[in-house]
Amino acid sequence: MYPEMTNQNPLEMELADDERQPCEVWTRVMGYHRPTSSFNIGKQSEHSERKCFVEAGKPDTGVSRPVH
Repeated sequence: MYPEMTNQNPLEMELADDERQPCEVWTRVMGYHRPTSSFNIGKQSEHSERKCFVEAGKPDTGVSRPVH
């Protein structure tokens, strides 16, 4: 453990934008997985407009799953 971090809660750390790692989002398309960053402009737009499905009678757990 780093001495300068022993008294610091990791949830309270602040990162500068240049220290952040981009999150790559993948989706299943026609039976295989591919990153959404490789989609063309039209497919990226369609992917961002997808609605999340929440089953009736079940509490929303905060995990979103797009309707396919």
